[in-house]
Amino acid sequence: MTPSAPARRFPLVVVANRLPVDLVDGTWQRSPGGLVSALEPVLQAAGDGAGAWVGWSGSPDDDREPFDVDGMHLVPVPLTTDEVADYYEGFANDTLWPLSHDVISPPEYHRHWWDAYRLVNARFAQAAAAQAADGAVVWIHDYQLQLVPALLRELRPDVRIGYFHHIPFPPLELFVQLPWRRQVVEGLLGADLLGFQRAGDAANFGRAVRRLTGLRTRAGSVTVPGVDGPRQVRAAAFPISIDSARFDAMGRSAEVRERAAQIRADLGSPQVLLLGVDRLDYTKGIRHRIQAFGELLAEGRLEVPAATLVQVASPSRENVGAYQQLREDVETAVGRINGEHGGLGSAAIHYLHHSYPPSEMAALYVAADVLLVTSLRDGMNLVAKEFVAACTDERGVLVLSEFTGAADELTAALLVNPHDIDGLKDAVLRATTMPAREARARMRRLRRKVLTDDVAAWSAAFLDALAAPTGSGTPAGSGAPTGQGTPAGGLDAALDALAEVVRSGGRVLVATDFDGVLAPLRDDPAASRALPSAVTALDRLAGRTGVHLALVSGRGLADLAARAQVPAGTWLVGSHGGERGRWVASEPPSLERSDLVLPAEAATRHDALTRALLAAVEGSTARVEVKPTTVVLHTRTATASDAARLTPVAVALGERAGADVMVGRDVVELGVLEVTKGDALLALAQQTGADRVLYAGDDATDERAFAALGPDDVSIRVGPGPSAARFRVADPVELAAALHGLADHLVPEPLP
Repeated sequence: MTPSAPARRFPLVVVANRLPVDLVDGTWQRSPGGLVSALEPVLQAAGDGAGAWVGWSGSPDDDREPFDVDGMHLVPVPLTTDEVADYYEGFANDTLWPLSHDVISPPEYHRHWWDAYRLVNARFAQAAAAQAADGAVVWIHDYQLQLVPALLRELRPDVRIGYFHHIPFPPLELFVQLPWRRQVVEGLLGADLLGFQRAGDAANFGRAVRRLTGLRTRAGSVTVPGVDGPRQVRAAAFPISIDSARFDAMGRSAEVRERAAQIRADLGSPQVLLLGVDRLDYTKGIRHRIQAFGELLAEGRLEVPAATLVQVASPSRENVGAYQQLREDVETAVGRINGEHGGLGSAAIHYLHHSYPPSEMAALYVAADVLLVTSLRDGMNLVAKEFVAACTDERGVLVLSEFTGAADELTAALLVNPHDIDGLKDAVLRATTMPAREARARMRRLRRKVLTDDVAAWSAAFLDALAAPTGSGTPAGSGAPTGQGTPAGGLDAALDALAEVVRSGGRVLVATDFDGVLAPLRDDPAASRALPSAVTALDRLAGRTGVHLALVSGRGLADLAARAQVPAGTWLVGSHGGERGRWVASEPPSLERSDLVLPAEAATRHDALTRALLAAVEGSTARVEVKPTTVVLHTRTATASDAARLTPVAVALGERAGADVMVGRDVVELGVLEVTKGDALLALAQQTGADRVLYAGDDATDERAFAALGPDDVSIRVGPGPSAARFRVADPVELAAALHGLADHLVPEPLP
């Protein structure tokens, strides 16, 4: 079925298996779930009539017209009863789902399921193509729709296509079991940007591309040939999050806290309340959790009624045989443990096979002392983040499987291997006896991460990266008279050489600029945020002995510290080297810094330049930014005529005043101190005892840092333009992938 042309087309189109609403008693109500929380604000912020959501209504044989709900234009894609059975319950949930979750349950491969999957994906692509305006952004979601990117590109080559994979992407050794493996990879390569939960998932996809297609990959980018020339498809980690502020507010509300107190009272006021919250899914490790708890009771290390476990297991895919067997196993185990260890009015395990509204879930989170997340494989696990956001009193403890995507971010949790039942039991016991001071310190760290990296930051980071132009893959020195650029394909070998220095007991300084390097460039500098994948990469590198981290920026130090989400121990250099500090671990973390005092002559020159530049731009569309040691003319949002007129004016002002003039992309920066990023980088290398340096930058000011490095150091230009850097990556997405690549080359640290 090909949808008829809509009355209007939209600049932003979201495509997901389900619409963001459910039909309840004849009215459309917002669906629960992280994807809806993530994308509903994006569509609403786009403005009335600017966004559409394409998806299935949830009811088979329901062929209704598009409709509007809560500022969103919703476009139903009809599915027949047979298609629900073959495409959704069959290929999506009995083939792709188990294949993507370590084959915990054996996948089934049926050709008629694959045929239904192809047919339904084509229908979704046609619906998206019909809704998208010229040059629109189309954001496709999850494993049910992996063929849609390529199908949509055939129909609408003018649109910008993003795809986000919410579940793990399997290792090559498992993925190759799929009879239609190449078709799936080629379907995904129709996108411009592919987002994954973890850097490892993006790496797994890259391996599949190289093995199954023979296409060239580098630094998270795949070169795909096309009729109009090659395209660059980027793949990177964008770990999803939650509406943190919503759960924080619920955790503070009087109603939720009263309900939490009532829950504890109804359970007999146990000393320790453990909580598990999951879909009833074999990937969630519910059986392992219940086994560990039962053994703790049998060994006398925990006792009823002092300790009790509440297990919420919401119904899921009840028509699939593996899920029916799981429910039987779980309910049998719960009954056995309650029979052996429970008493009248004091069950060991309270098993709840229901779904609950967010307010009730928040009350359970507030009531609990320990949340147990024991997934055997999980793309992210948003329950862990919801618990952290709701723990406003900072007293809860999170026990978290290391096989969740959340484990990469929530490192202050007690990380466990759920297959190791003895280790899991020890972690549960440690959580129940943890001193209050340690629990608060851990929860503070967790809450800082979850409240900062919320779902709005996730969606903004992905859409910013999708909007960024892709690179050409040229050598870094192309176009530069003195540049000795090396093809970017050699970057991986250079990263391995850096890692070898560390593996041999040496030291490496990893330093980057911020704007345009870790964070996509924004018209409003106050809105700049580092990509989540970049933050995760720095966290991975911070844990490696022999690796030192630094940010070197033109921003003032205080401004840089306020925006940089960097690990403890990271050096911060602001004002192009004029200011320096170090982010230290404390509660809360703090910045150790040396106060900047401008010499009298420099301060006078700074004031004079500020006044002159402000007078020059008055009445224009350009903007002046005043930093501690520089004054900056920004023309990124200015008209072409204003930019052409004011750029030489700013340069002339600097030259007359004896300032250090730095001309970059849409910017002229006038410095009043004789200090450069290169000077700062060399000083840091000496102070840290670094044997090698990696530096990544994107502008003229970073060229001075590149020039200061030695032949064995690694210099990376982010974005276009002539450069003396040895290597080039297209954008912050590829730079984050390169940093993850360096972490991958290092010898893994022992698991906690």
